[in-house]
Amino acid sequence: MCAKKLLHDTSHITYESLLEGNEQFIADALAEDPKYFEKLANGQTPPVLWIGCADSRVPANQITNTAPGEIFVHRNIANMVVHSDMNMLSVLDYAVNVLKVKHVIVTGHYGCGGVIAAMSNREFGLIDNWLRHIKDVYRLHSAELEAIEDHDARASRLVELNVVENVYNLCKTTIVQSAWKHGQELSVHGWVYSLATGKINDMKVSTSNNTKLGDVFKFE
Repeated sequence: MCAKKLLHDTSHITYESLLEGNEQFIADALAEDPKYFEKLANGQTPPVLWIGCADSRVPANQITNTAPGEIFVHRNIANMVVHSDMNMLSVLDYAVNVLKVKHVIVTGHYGCGGVIAAMSNREFGLIDNWLRHIKDVYRLHSAELEAIEDHDARASRLVELNVVENVYNLCKTTIVQSAWKHGQELSVHGWVYSLATGKINDMKVSTSNNTKLGDVFKFE
């Protein structure tokens, strides 16, 4: 299917076309490997948990050129790690303690609608409660951000800082802290994806222990 058509014209997408697409997917997969679905049904052992944005333009497998079964995925608005979010925590717990993933990656993207919305003073509705967490990131880094005059550049920097802060939030979870305390091999990372180029920007905040955390957050 033409990528240009996907990005600029979605008029061809209907309920029926999705089912037709499934049939085509099955046919293509079996033509390439007759045991494709048999292998998938045997279980999953992904080495990576991806915590990304719900934006439809940022599919984890496609942009990393990986196959089904290789990345365990959780997505929400603006790739947030919120300590009261039982959905995210349940995914993280399963990934770390059952699947034994080796890497957890928080992945944001430039042009994120959630981040841009959080920069404004508009009232959007229920989502405002979620955007408060991004506004807190802005508050923590307000001096740096407000020194950036260009709005788009400021938004891009907030996207980056939001990833960095959520990597830090991830490290503070009891799930990650407990894994490290018991000697489990687990690294956390922060990436930002560019929709304009397809490239991933590594934020260089990778860690595999709690040495960079404040003492108050560390498990003994």
